[in-house]
Amino acid sequence: MRKIVTTALACTALLASAGSASAWPDRAVRFIVSLGAGSGVDITARLFADSLSKKWGQAVVVENRPGGDGIVAINAFIGASDDHVLLFTPTGAFSAHPYQMDKVPYDPAALAPIARVTNTIVAFAVPTSLGLNSMKDLLDKVKTEPGKLNWASATTTNEFLFQGYLKETGLDMAKVPYRDTVSAINDLAEGRIQMYVGAYAIMRPQLQTGKIKVLAVTNGERAKGAPEIPTVAEAGFPKLKFDGLVGIFGPTKMPADLRNKIAADVAQSAAEPEIVTRLIATGQNVSPGTPQDFAKASDDQRVQVDGVAKLLGLKKAQ
Repeated sequence: MRKIVTTALACTALLASAGSASAWPDRAVRFIVSLGAGSGVDITARLFADSLSKKWGQAVVVENRPGGDGIVAINAFIGASDDHVLLFTPTGAFSAHPYQMDKVPYDPAALAPIARVTNTIVAFAVPTSLGLNSMKDLLDKVKTEPGKLNWASATTTNEFLFQGYLKETGLDMAKVPYRDTVSAINDLAEGRIQMYVGAYAIMRPQLQTGKIKVLAVTNGERAKGAPEIPTVAEAGFPKLKFDGLVGIFGPTKMPADLRNKIAADVAQSAAEPEIVTRLIATGQNVSPGTPQDFAKASDDQRVQVDGVAKLLGLKKAQ
């Protein structure tokens, strides 16, 4: 009798779980975005919000919470503790936090991967006036002119990884800090800095003027919108590879079946021709994936960051 009761309870639990996934959402969903309006991630979130709201029959609202290298958005997401509030962010916004802070002001374990969405195209660019045509040209110039060339980056993880590469190879470049990417790109175009690594989409206005040249993308695959640009691996520098991984996180209390449902819906939206066209135009490759796919890709990035931290002699915050 006890075995029958136990089995019945288990079946009831499974049905309740399945029911919760099918009933979700029962009210508006919020996407908390870690970057400001007009950014590639913001455009992506809004495209998916529009498509998913039609699938779900509920409003999907995009809420921009830029600042603090992603911390403002992460804390807003964790503080909500609501399965209708999801974090839509590039993982590069926080991958290096444990090595950049004495104490990380949030619990990384509170971010449960739901869906991989896109890979932002990240690229290395130089002023056209330098006359460089490849990554080899750039790094050879850095080698022959130690300490004379300046560089900048948009996200801390790209910055962190390039610093590790300079350390490993013994190259010497001076990093210039910027509060905003537009100023950095403008200075690059005028030759006031000699290299920039960041989102390809942000570079395109100056690229169209002919004042800057993109040498390579850091992604594992070429940009669908600029297939003529080689990857860093193809250029002979595989250690500079880093995908601009963008995805959706949910609260850890969210059931696995619900995470799988959301990921499947995201994948359906990612197959819509209009969304694919718009995302390619904003410098992204569409790459939807399951919670497991997203978790593995995020873990791979953490391993890469851990390796760089070890090289730089940095300890992880407790």
